[in-house]
Amino acid sequence: MTTLTSRALLGLGTAAGLVLALGACGAGEVDKAGGSSASASKSPTGAASAEAPGVKTVTEGWLKVCTNPPYAPFEDTDGDQVIGFDMDLTSEVAKDLGLEIEFVVVGFESIESGASLDTDACDIGASALTITEDRLAKLDFSDPYYETTMGLLVKAESGISSLADLEGKAVGVQQGTTGEDWANAQPELTEIRQYEGLGDQVTALKAGDVAGIFNDEPTLTPYEDEGFKVVSSFATGETFGFAVKKGNAELLAQINTTLARLQADGSYDGLLAKWFADQE
Repeated sequence: MTTLTSRALLGLGTAAGLVLALGACGAGEVDKAGGSSASASKSPTGAASAEAPGVKTVTEGWLKVCTNPPYAPFEDTDGDQVIGFDMDLTSEVAKDLGLEIEFVVVGFESIESGASLDTDACDIGASALTITEDRLAKLDFSDPYYETTMGLLVKAESGISSLADLEGKAVGVQQGTTGEDWANAQPELTEIRQYEGLGDQVTALKAGDVAGIFNDEPTLTPYEDEGFKVVSSFATGETFGFAVKKGNAELLAQINTTLARLQADGSYDGLLAKWFADQE
């Protein structure tokens, strides 16, 4: 299991520079982009940041964040509330801007393609988004805030422990993700099935439709309490960032300012401990 110390990536420089150096629902009322608004969560009142003057949002007085739970611990639901590590971090951005926050549940592909931002469904895409060169062509990314590894989840008693054990067997990936790209590049994996979300992947594994599923390791670990086991992890060098519409420099600057503040005052480490305590 990976340790948390490798996760604190704030201050490493811009997302674009990092990628080039490295070479990835509590539904409520349906919105205009085909998503759904979770119950609005009011952020604590805070002063607008002097670091990012002129920040404009799609709805005055609100910061709207598109996400795609379940993908715990980054985003999940608790009743009609959307919660998680990403939600806590973006709530701090809203706090620094003196805005209330609303989480809008949409399809993951709508976030990673930039569609939800381009149609003004939200201001920020926050859904454990890996920073990639392809996505940088469609989105602007914050500084990286988390480094992840790829994990393989199987039934605990399956006897599977490696990629070699999956030869000739069906495996599940989440469509539109870097995990899907990674799996397609592995010669041992000859039958790859796409699923819309992590929950669908786990359902397929439980039903025996696939022998294993691939996704970000931290999101698979919680399922070890349900008769599954993470048997392998693969270092991919992927980092997560928050996405904004291309050219939205003011909001991007505020996100980076907030992330830097959280790192400097120790709040970031506190949130890591809150959401990833069982993975230390």
